Amino acid sequence: MKIGKLIELCKIVDPRGNLTVAEQNIDVPFDIKRVYWTYDVPGGESRGGHAHKHLYQCLVAVSGSFTVTLDDGHDRQTYLLNHPWQGLIIEPGTWRTLDDFSTGAVCLVLASDLYDEEDYIRDYDEFLKIYGQ
Repeated sequence: MKIGKLIELCKIVDPRGNLTVAEQNIDVPFDIKRVYWTYDVPGGESRGGHAHKHLYQCLVAVSGSFTVTLDDGHDRQTYLLNHPWQGLIIEPGTWRTLDDFSTGAVCLVLASDLYDEEDYIRDYDEFLKIYGQ
């Protein structure tokens, strides 16, 4: 079973510089209520290490590259994100870790809702109790 979904975002090629667009409910299959990005991740460090109960996300490597490992409690799938015109859709109930950040990598996240600490599952054993049935 495939976990996560890679999507192609609109890429407008122009000799002056390319442009990529992500519109809610058109390119990204949900309303976008929050946008954030991680950067300056030190070598060897990981990000993520949690799941969400209700939140949908789309991750984009707007610069550089990193790997994303998704886990639904039964199977794991790893993606290399290294193109700024590709997004990785992550559904609720999916544990995610981000590793192997290249120098200068920037991970842009489009999220379906505002920040809510109650939506996070930060303990993997708790995650498995809920989703690993």
